[in-house]
Amino acid sequence: MSGLTIFSDKEPQQPLWQSQDAQAIQQQLAQIGVRFERWQADHELGESPQPAAVIAAYQHEIDRLVAEKGYQSWDVISMRPDNAQREVLREKFLAEHTHGEDEVRFFVEGAGLFCLHLEGKIFQILCEKNDLISVPANTRHWFDMGSAPNFTAIRVFDNPEGWVAHFTGDQIAQDYPKLA
Repeated sequence: MSGLTIFSDKEPQQPLWQSQDAQAIQQQLAQIGVRFERWQADHELGESPQPAAVIAAYQHEIDRLVAEKGYQSWDVISMRPDNAQREVLREKFLAEHTHGEDEVRFFVEGAGLFCLHLEGKIFQILCEKNDLISVPANTRHWFDMGSAPNFTAIRVFDNPEGWVAHFTGDQIAQDYPKLA
């Protein structure tokens, strides 16, 4: 189940606020400019869907985002527990970074933990199947895919080159809860 936990960026042991209610999560995140939505596929995808089938199932939602925000490209990424690079990739994504564009992810299956660092707080958003999150450009954040990652997500980009990370060097991510 999707969830949001808010911490002070000085006290990782004591949450300030928590909820698993999608509407409450959406309201909290909207206050900091983060988009959070729940999408539904046009048809059932089955297990291990192919990228073309994933895009086709959500094309109407992608088209809506493109019309609204002017995004230029999208793709599908899948990560499985047997990926030989999973530990290296997890460590890379766990380092706090920013992007010069919005980071838009829609979870087709599985889960991931987005952690945003802004306004003196850490916002940990557990995104699961049917969750869309759009992290605004230049927001300090990190992503935890867990020790046994298992997800498929649609990534939507402002530019055709896609995702470019700018690492902050801050080690704050080490102090906050991780995805199991």
